[in-house]
Amino acid sequence: MRGPSTSLSVCAALFLCWPALAFTQLVPDPNAPPHSNAPPAAQPEAPAPAPETAPAPTPAPDSQPALPPPGPPPPANFQKLIPADQLSFLNDYANQPARTLLKDKRFHSLMRQTISSTEYHYGRDMSLSDALQTVLDGSMQPVQVRDGRFVTVSGSNGPYLGGRGFLWFDTQTGVALGGFYFHPTNGEPTPTVTVFSRQLTDRELSMGQLPEPFAEDLERWAADSRVPEITPRYFIPENGKKYVLEHDEDYCWSPSGEPEPDRDDCQQMMADAADDDMNAAYFMQETRNVADATAWMLGPDQVAWLQVRDRTCGPRAISCRIRITRERTAVLTGHPAPRPRPTPRPVRR
Repeated sequence: MRGPSTSLSVCAALFLCWPALAFTQLVPDPNAPPHSNAPPAAQPEAPAPAPETAPAPTPAPDSQPALPPPGPPPPANFQKLIPADQLSFLNDYANQPARTLLKDKRFHSLMRQTISSTEYHYGRDMSLSDALQTVLDGSMQPVQVRDGRFVTVSGSNGPYLGGRGFLWFDTQTGVALGGFYFHPTNGEPTPTVTVFSRQLTDRELSMGQLPEPFAEDLERWAADSRVPEITPRYFIPENGKKYVLEHDEDYCWSPSGEPEPDRDDCQQMMADAADDDMNAAYFMQETRNVADATAWMLGPDQVAWLQVRDRTCGPRAISCRIRITRERTAVLTGHPAPRPRPTPRPVRR
């Protein structure tokens, strides 16, 4: 057992040795790196990882493929076609003078089924039926029957203003149309050709929408009757109102293997046709499509537009003039202008 003397010995030893131990801790080790009292340098922080971004989406293929160019407009709509058995007698009059056919009561019945019921301005106001009767009376022009089915009955005996006209029948389908030409003096564009039919129900038409055999016979009639190839054109359907029959002939087209028309000439024809359509459309807008209307002056809006066209296109940029004029016609009529179509029949140039 240890006594108090042992404890005192230990304490005395610690008292004597402590300063030496403390001094030893204060003396730096010559082999140790230098010591600094400055605070430790701040360690650069590791850059934060960039946020993950979703890969750019691959553009989806266009679900709406490009639309093809618009096709030709639909054919004209004819109602109340004439039965073939009511038309067959017309073949019996082939090559006979038209005045002979006019004596047949059956033909007068066909006229009532064909001619639109409306007032028409031929020098003065009269019914369209009376105007046509005036130019057909006493006609010595032969009744034309083509391909055994297409019948044209024409006359040019109008007593004034160069009046002339015709009726046309397809004896197989029962389609019946007519045309009238004269030089108006009521302020509308002149001269004019008006196509009509009580069977027509359309309000918007271009020539290419009418039956092709009719267009071919209309061209022959116009050539024989000395009707200008390009002139303002109208049509009168069953409602008795008058609308623009727009030109859609491509006068610069030629069949494969045939000589092309002179570019300057055909472009001028295209420009003249565009002007005629625009002038006719403006007249119809001003007169609300009335078939016997009279108007004498261009409004300030049309005069201003003509000036803008001239400044925009200049005197020589004919393609510009054609395009802008057709755009103006579309505004006046309220529907797009027809696309030019190859003309399958010979065109007088």
